[in-house]
Amino acid sequence: MDAPRFFTGQLLLAMPGIGDPRFDHAVIALCVHDENGALGIGIGRHADGVTLHTLMAQLGIDPGVAPDSPIFVGGPVEPNRGFVVHSRDWGGESSVDVAGRWMLTSTLDVLRAIAEGRGPSRWLAALGYAGWGEGQLDDEIRRNGWFNAEGDPALLFDAPVEQRWRRGFTAAGIDPRLLASSAGTA
Repeated sequence: MDAPRFFTGQLLLAMPGIGDPRFDHAVIALCVHDENGALGIGIGRHADGVTLHTLMAQLGIDPGVAPDSPIFVGGPVEPNRGFVVHSRDWGGESSVDVAGRWMLTSTLDVLRAIAEGRGPSRWLAALGYAGWGEGQLDDEIRRNGWFNAEGDPALLFDAPVEQRWRRGFTAAGIDPRLLASSAGTA
């Protein structure tokens, strides 16, 4: 059976036993998924010792009214590249609408807008991204590495970080305590 394709605007939840410690209990906001591959932003773990203010200082941006929020580990690819996943009430020239659920911006204009108090009402900033080549994510889903969950903006922006993985499964009617870390063979 082929895995469903083009989950843009959904959340990917790492299944137990995914086999890559970087993705243990990972929650990924899937932003792009097409025939060329996929790109998502990790929203399940904060980067140690990095906050919005320290990031803005490194970029020469006065933090202004921006809260000193933690920065997320967006993924292992290009860990020095920044992304902001945000509500649809703000958009810059390079912002991408993600399936009508949220926006993704990777340019400094969103950070400046947040600092000036005219940015999106809800947002999270991340360094790096999770990326998959052509067909790679589909294959990982077929092998039960990922669970596709509803891309609920409340889960994305409002749920406590340490509860997002569990809440994603629970919202789908799955008790994550019952998930096996390995699959059998028939």
